[in-house]
Amino acid sequence: MIERFRHLLAIEPLSAEQITFLLDQAKPFQQIQRHPLKKLATLRGKSVALAFFEASTRTRISFGTAATRLGADSMSLQAESSSLKKGESLIDTVHTLEAMKPDCIVIRHASSGAAEFISGRVAVPVINAGDGLHEHPTQGLLDALTIRDRRGSLDGLRITILGDILHSRVARSNIHLLSKFGARITLCGPAMWLPKELECLATNVRRVTNIEEAVEGADVVMALRVQSERLHEPPLPLDEHILLYQLTPERMRRARPGGRRSPDAAAPAVRKPDDCRWFVCDTSDVLGGSVCGSRGLSLSRIRQIHQAGPIRLGDRRQR
Repeated sequence: MIERFRHLLAIEPLSAEQITFLLDQAKPFQQIQRHPLKKLATLRGKSVALAFFEASTRTRISFGTAATRLGADSMSLQAESSSLKKGESLIDTVHTLEAMKPDCIVIRHASSGAAEFISGRVAVPVINAGDGLHEHPTQGLLDALTIRDRRGSLDGLRITILGDILHSRVARSNIHLLSKFGARITLCGPAMWLPKELECLATNVRRVTNIEEAVEGADVVMALRVQSERLHEPPLPLDEHILLYQLTPERMRRARPGGRRSPDAAAPAVRKPDDCRWFVCDTSDVLGGSVCGSRGLSLSRIRQIHQAGPIRLGDRRQR
């Protein structure tokens, strides 16, 4: 019997069974994306309030699209055009939304713990769409679904997370989630973004600053953008960051093959799955690893970019 929960505030308190249940429930809806008619009646008569107090494109649109396709109505609040500009408090703004009688509130906020704070003061379920440096649980679930689709299972994988780990709430959600399935997680990036405290988030987490060592034998590689809007210290110079941490085809060859094939033979099979939201490299398909990212990059395309010049890590999609 799966224990039910009212709010979705973080991955950390969830069990592996609860996560598996959510992923199993999501699976049938993937097929709907491919249908000409994408509207269901699952949430007919329900309404969802989208309260985004931090800039967002993909997450906000994704929640709005999901609500619409499941048959719900949605109302959207944008902080830059709300009464927050007049000095209204967060809780007063949320109570105004609650007065509209939504059946759920989806909230994104720049302060860690904001979603939990709101959940204790409203009478409807709250979904955390990202709170400060804390967590981004729905993104973690989405990444887990992508990995499970590509690898077949989440159990016992070797996961490498590469980039700005310190400032990434997505990295924290993924560490909490994947560790519940026995993953061995390697965090890689500049030393200033790899504090020792990260190893305390879960078991079997290690930190390395050398990308070749981090990628060696990995089943999945996740590359994060630099969270420039959250940096309080001088960033690593771009040229140095590219030199040390650019994920090139040569470095990807160190990942676990799972059936090595020639680049030309692999390229036609490389595609961007509908549910892939960030640069996830599933190393079973191209050079032993398929590459799916914000632009659906194939291995041949990565080589073209690499030959033309360095990939600007700062250009990765905002998360």
